Amino acid sequence: MSGKPIIILGINGNCIDIAEAVEAMAQAGADVRVLGYLDDADAAQGRMVGGYPVLGRIAAAADFPNALFVNGIGSTRSFRAKGALIAATGLPEKRWATVIHPAAFVSRHAQIGHGSVLLAHACVGARARVGPHCMMLQRTLVSHDSVIGGYGVLASAACVSGGCVIEDNVYLGANSSIREGLSIGAGALIGMGAVVVKDIPPGVTAFGNPACVHP
Repeated sequence: MSGKPIIILGINGNCIDIAEAVEAMAQAGADVRVLGYLDDADAAQGRMVGGYPVLGRIAAAADFPNALFVNGIGSTRSFRAKGALIAATGLPEKRWATVIHPAAFVSRHAQIGHGSVLLAHACVGARARVGPHCMMLQRTLVSHDSVIGGYGVLASAACVSGGCVIEDNVYLGANSSIREGLSIGAGALIGMGAVVVKDIPPGVTAFGNPACVHP
């Protein structure tokens, strides 16, 4: 089978979406294919997920020297651990695939970090920068001149207005909206549907309209 093999870390629904994005890239002419998944859950071993096999646990990444990898793990429970999980594989930067669905839009003036994922209809505007190992789900928007730090998760239809700074390991919930020019501190969790109208400090949870910090 032709195409550079890609292995996805995790087996959740987002991981299946990533597999379908790789399939769409291949259909559009990219020289890539899905090889399977790695996941640490006992119940996952030996399973087929979305038409592809679970090849072993994450620690087995080194057993696939010819494959590229992409991380699909990053729920509201696990997003702060993404960096440590990726570092634990010991894989160098060049072994991480950047997956951009053909139905996503990236300005030619934007930058996308290695290992990041943009699913269908994600949009990154002019002079925006998306850091490494970010996950942008369907219909997310990073507007012009905004900066998204590494290891972030933008859930479906999250909207970052122009000129914002979103630091590392931030989770933006589905349909959340960030007003222009704001900053969100590292490790913050922004709840589903939140409307953020002022800066959010690091490591907190904020939700509501307008968004407020909650214990």
